[in-house]
Amino acid sequence: MKRFLLLLGTLVALVSLTQAQYTPAFRVDVIGQGQPIILIPGYSCSGAVWKETVDQLKGRYECHVVTLAGFAGVPAIESPILETVKNELIAYTREQQLSKPILIGHSLGAFMSLWLSSEAPELFGKVIAVDGVPFISSMFNPAMTADSMRRNPQLDPELVVRNFKSLPSEGFIERTAQAMLYQVNDTARARQIATWQFESDRSTLGLTLIEISTTDLRKAISRIQAPVLVLGSIYNNKETSERILGQQYAAVPHKTIKIADSKHFIMYDQAKWFYQEISAFLTENE
Repeated sequence: MKRFLLLLGTLVALVSLTQAQYTPAFRVDVIGQGQPIILIPGYSCSGAVWKETVDQLKGRYECHVVTLAGFAGVPAIESPILETVKNELIAYTREQQLSKPILIGHSLGAFMSLWLSSEAPELFGKVIAVDGVPFISSMFNPAMTADSMRRNPQLDPELVVRNFKSLPSEGFIERTAQAMLYQVNDTARARQIATWQFESDRSTLGLTLIEISTTDLRKAISRIQAPVLVLGSIYNNKETSERILGQQYAAVPHKTIKIADSKHFIMYDQAKWFYQEISAFLTENE
């Protein structure tokens, strides 16, 4: 009996230790009520990037606003990071019994939305992909493959992580904010994005870049059953954007591609146009 009790105590201790060490793959804030929407931000960004979008939606929709582990101060997890996020978002959708939640993702978040909807097409509703693609490495070279990217010595995880960790903290926000002006017009927005990146885990910044660069969803997206709205920015010119996004999303059965006169953060640079487009898409065939 003593031996049994000792064994039971050991098992309880092990379970408690496992639970204590578990770190969720994302943080989520739920705002509003109505049909559920899962909003996924882009690389290094907080879910707060969707604040104004949520303000537009929360009267009719229940917004599940996600921030990925390791980004913007959320505790990091072990690699593979994005695959774990994908698996846990599918589990979250089932556990919360969300009925056909809409997916809205920006950049890396758009990639994640496509991954979710292609892996569990029966689980999710409409998809809005904001300036993101199923395989970023092939945007300017359609012949590029995930295998060729994995063989690229510049994507060696140890090297990439070491390079990110070696970036000096002093002046990080200022330098990054200046670089962000290529992706967003407003200087205050650029500084906020830079601050979120500064608050992100350096290993996560490197490892998620590798993961998205070596994961090709171009064939998998053929399984998406719901309508997909693709909102693209200007890649040199509108014609180039239309060509690249047409190639990237060729396999999606039900899609609409629209190009904004905007840099990468369309919801900031062209907010009125953005809200009009997502509202029309979400209310279509209601």
